[in-house]
Formats: sequence, C-alpha cells, structure tokens
Amino acid sequence: MHLKKKIGCLHAHYSNIDYIEQAFQSFQDIELEHFVDPGLIHHVAKGTGGLSLKVKEQVEWIASCDVDAILITCTNYIALLQEDQLSLSIPMIKIDEPFFKTICEVTQPQIILFTNPATVEGTMERLYQYAKLHNKSINVQAQVIANTFELIMQGEQQAYNNAILQYFREIMNDNLFISVAQLSMVEAARQFENDFDMTIIHPLKSLVEFVKK
Repeated sequence: MHLKKKIGCLHAHYSNIDYIEQAFQSFQDIELEHFVDPGLIHHVAKGTGGLSLKVKEQVEWIASCDVDAILITCTNYIALLQEDQLSLSIPMIKIDEPFFKTICEVTQPQIILFTNPATVEGTMERLYQYAKLHNKSINVQAQVIANTFELIMQGEQQAYNNAILQYFREIMNDNLFISVAQLSMVEAARQFENDFDMTIIHPLKSLVEFVKK
C-alpha cells in the first residue's frame, strides 16, 4: 500500500489555503494539513518583539503532528525563523526560495510587487542573501501597491484583485519584468497573464516543481 506524504502548511492568512490546495490538487500522493495564525501579521506591523520564538514554537508544534515535511507560505514567518534553534528531522520548505531562484534567472531589470508593507524588508533581505549565496547579480526594485492589503484582510478579494490589476496596467509598459511576492496576489497575476499575454513571476509557479524534487 502506497502511503501519502503529509505536508504541514503554515500560513499567516486563511486565503493562502486555497492557493496551496489548487497547486497540489493533481498530486494523489500528497495530503495537506493547514495551520493558520493571522496574529503574526498584526504583531509584525506593531513591531512586537520576541516573534522568532513564537514562530519556532509553531514550527515545532506542526512537526509534532506526524507530518513528513513543513511548508511555510508566509515570508514574515520565514524571515523570523532561526533555523539554528530548531532540531527538526523532516524537510522544511520555504515558499520564497524557489521564487528567489526564478527571480535570479532573470537578467533584465525587474520589479517585485507587494501589497503588505510589513513583508518587504524581510523578503528583500532574504532575496539579496540568496543571490549572493548563489553568485547571482540582480537588478530589482521593490514596490508596495499602497492601501491594498487591508482589502484582503477584510475579505474583499475582488476589490483586492482589481487594485492589483490596475497597478499592473499602469506599469506594464515600463520595460520591467514583473514579480509578485505574496500568494494573495497570485489570482490577479494569473488573470493579467491571460488578458495581456505577459509573464508574471509568482511563488506558486516554481513551488510545485521544488516540492516534487
């Protein structure tokens, strides 16, 4: 009997669950178990201290639930994670690392879009660390789509997508390769790709191949 592999997924918002479920819906041998804590986003925005310990406790809690691997989908969680303080016997998959690999393969000037200002610093710091570690030179700028993130936090998905789509239209002729850093932006990115036949890098594209390996 072939046993399924169980992946424990740690999210900072419930909206990320659907994206991960859709990404792996064709994998019959993978079972997903979701763990969500929206509170971390609020504490990061407030500058609350001691959050690394909280993330460590969450990851160890998930590991104790008989999972075969842990997938972390929030860049804030990843930035706060101090792996040297963890003693895990299972793989830990960080959603931004396959994303960074794809970004580092782009040679032309590019822009990475965010809606949540609190995720920018940690994500960009990790991107530059990744590029340096892999001897990659990148020409990239980060930009926040202002006054947008609160829409998704209030459950206004369509208004959120429309705001992102409008921003795409405003910058589409700037000769910049476009990436979006957050899972919540994937739906708008896919729609824009379909409407305008333009490629937008997003975290789900490279994640599936990474997990398969």
